Amino acid sequence: MDRASKVVRSRNPTLVLAVSLTPALSRREREQQKEFAMATPANHLYRPSVARVLVLDGGVPVPRGARPQRRPCWPAKDPADVLDYQFDIAPALTGANGDAVATLDVSINPADPGGVFLVSAAADGARAVLWLGGGRVGTTYAVTLTIGTQAGRTLSRAVLLPVEALAGATSAPGVLQTETGAAVLDGAGNTIIVEG
Repeated sequence: MDRASKVVRSRNPTLVLAVSLTPALSRREREQQKEFAMATPANHLYRPSVARVLVLDGGVPVPRGARPQRRPCWPAKDPADVLDYQFDIAPALTGANGDAVATLDVSINPADPGGVFLVSAAADGARAVLWLGGGRVGTTYAVTLTIGTQAGRTLSRAVLLPVEALAGATSAPGVLQTETGAAVLDGAGNTIIVEG
C-alpha cells in the first residue's frame, strides 16, 4: 500500500487538519524497525583545550631561604570569553595508580557583581576542568580549587586568572607591553603601569 495524506476541513473555516494515512505494519515489520532504531542519542567526545592547562608542581621540597614560587597563572581572558581551564594534579598522585579527582570545590575572589563566575566544573582523571566566564577588565582573580581524590587525598591551590580587554580593544595608557602588544604582568598577575 502507498502512503496517502488527506486534508480534512471542519465546519469551522479556521481549523484545518492534515491526516496521514499509513498502512498498518505487521508485527514482523515493527520488530525489524526496532532492530535498526537507535535507543540512545550519540554523545560527543569532549577534548579540552591544551592552551589553558596548568600542572601542579608536584610538591617538590623548597630549601629554607629559597625564593617562594610564583603563584600559578592561567592565560588572560576577555570578559566575553567562556572557556575551559584545567588544573592537572597528576604529579601529586605519582605512585598512586588509579587515584583520580573525586570532589571539587571552587571559590573565586574577588567575588563581585560582573566578576568571573563558574559556569560548570568536571573531573577528567587527574584533571579538574572548569568553565569560567565574565570578569572585569584590569582585575586579576584568584580561583581557589580544593580537590579531593578517590583515595582520600585533599589538595588546595589558588590559580590567578587575569581579565583583559582582548576583543580588539587596546590596553589602558601606561600599561607595559611586550613586542606583540600583550600586557606584562607582575608576580601576582597584575598589569604593570609605567608612569611618566
